[in-house]
Amino acid sequence: MRLHALLCSAKQFRDVFDFGGREIAHWFPGHMAKGLKQMKANLRNVDCIIEIHDARIPLSGRNPLFQESLHIRPHLLVLNKMDIADLSNKQNVLKQLAKQGVKNVVFTDCLRQKDENVKKDSNYCLMVIGVPNVGKSSLINAIRRMNLKKGKASRVGGEPGITRAVLTKIQVCERPLVYLLDTPGVLPPRIENIETGMKLALCGTILDHLVGEDVIADYLLYTLNRLEKFSYVDKYELEEPSDDIQHILKRIAVKLGKTQRVKAITGVGEVTLTVPNYTAAAYDFIRAFRKGELGRVMMD
Repeated sequence: MRLHALLCSAKQFRDVFDFGGREIAHWFPGHMAKGLKQMKANLRNVDCIIEIHDARIPLSGRNPLFQESLHIRPHLLVLNKMDIADLSNKQNVLKQLAKQGVKNVVFTDCLRQKDENVKKDSNYCLMVIGVPNVGKSSLINAIRRMNLKKGKASRVGGEPGITRAVLTKIQVCERPLVYLLDTPGVLPPRIENIETGMKLALCGTILDHLVGEDVIADYLLYTLNRLEKFSYVDKYELEEPSDDIQHILKRIAVKLGKTQRVKAITGVGEVTLTVPNYTAAAYDFIRAFRKGELGRVMMD
């Protein structure tokens, strides 16, 4: 990859991403007020709030309503998916979070061990909150497996919106007795910044079809080139990095055998052609990033 970086040092990539004049209010619709209302109703039974966010976007997209509405309890920010995040700038991120009043921060990949200093005769209930698809249910299940040696108690999935409502208490530890409340992912009522919206979409917190996988794939390419993360070249056996998403998707489609048959009108009549499936290629490109196959990235 060092060779790729040297080859690209003189290459001109985009300095900004062209959003095509899209209106953010229509592109990233805010919602999920019902989920926030449910959380408020359960606060009296909660000793602590655990907010989970994606470590690749530790500053972007955190719902400000959480701080405004749920600040009456002790608060812990868990930055999940650290295994696919570039943590070389970790200290600067912690300083910026501290300026926002967030002092209790933990980086995790859902495999952290329990705190041995906790009193064994205590009884706690904690609420787990966050925007969609950042790993809330996965963290609950991981803690449950480590402490109780039991399987899943909360549904998980690769798409946002798996958890629909505040669930009953889920026991995750016996000594001390600890329960966690899983909650639905809640986005801000309005995402003010279009870059923030794209980062959320790229990390899978917004349903892909609301933004468009072609746009998400293009923003991903722009982001990887901007950060000089060129591992996609090796993964898809490209000759060199490129800033042309159509070129990249065509090469991905050819490599993976992703084609589709379309009808076209020619001078001799209607014919059926086999062409690269750009949508399938974009889907693979985006999923490869979300699974960490394109290297460790931090976008903030």
